[in-house]
Amino acid sequence: MPFRPVQSEKLSSAVVRQIEQLILRGVLRPSERLPAERELSERLGVSRPSLREAVSELEARGLLEARAGAGIFVTDVLGSAFSEALIGLFSGHDEAVFDYLSFRRDMEGLAAYRAAEHGTESDLQVIAELFAKMEAAHGKRNPAEESRLDADFHLAIIEASHNVIMLHMMRSMYQLLREGVFYNRQIMFKQRTTRQALLDQHRAINDALQARDAAAARAAVEAHLTFVEDALFADRKAEAHEDVARQRLERERAR
Repeated sequence: MPFRPVQSEKLSSAVVRQIEQLILRGVLRPSERLPAERELSERLGVSRPSLREAVSELEARGLLEARAGAGIFVTDVLGSAFSEALIGLFSGHDEAVFDYLSFRRDMEGLAAYRAAEHGTESDLQVIAELFAKMEAAHGKRNPAEESRLDADFHLAIIEASHNVIMLHMMRSMYQLLREGVFYNRQIMFKQRTTRQALLDQHRAINDALQARDAAAARAAVEAHLTFVEDALFADRKAEAHEDVARQRLERERAR
């Protein structure tokens, strides 16, 4: 018979399993600092030696790292998703920018559909609160804040889809976007008409999610990313035209 004796689990193993799950599910995020040892041991209800044993195992496995004088942090494993050589290729070719947006349109459309169907009430509340912050930031005309909230809003939708593979994959993609590998996100907030259009698009996404209309949520995300793609294409085209115009001006002045 396929039965084996039940074995009690070491406390440190239970701690390892809990922290693993928090990282896997995206509750603990890359570079996030864990509470101090004393506080964390009290929260978990384990002794400090058991906690140290668990942390040591997670460090050996590359999920946590100790920083001298700062504490224990979740490892920034996102950086290893793409090689430096590939990141260099991404940053040097427009083809990667538009393939990136096409990929996001497919993945985030699916995530929005899943979020509308499977997201909990708390998931939808997080999305609603982020949109409220986006509305408040709109009047401040702060491109950096608008850009950050925009990314947080989209990642909240990914989280609400409750697919851990999609979550970590898209976080990795967003990390490259934050680092300016694909394009400078803040250029989308230069013009007043573009900023208003972006806010309205995010409102449509939020409204569809709060109504749990999966098809409408997917369509709203796809329409938004198509708008972003068209705006970036127009920006690239305008840059190319300006470059040619500058060459003509230099030639005229040299005559």
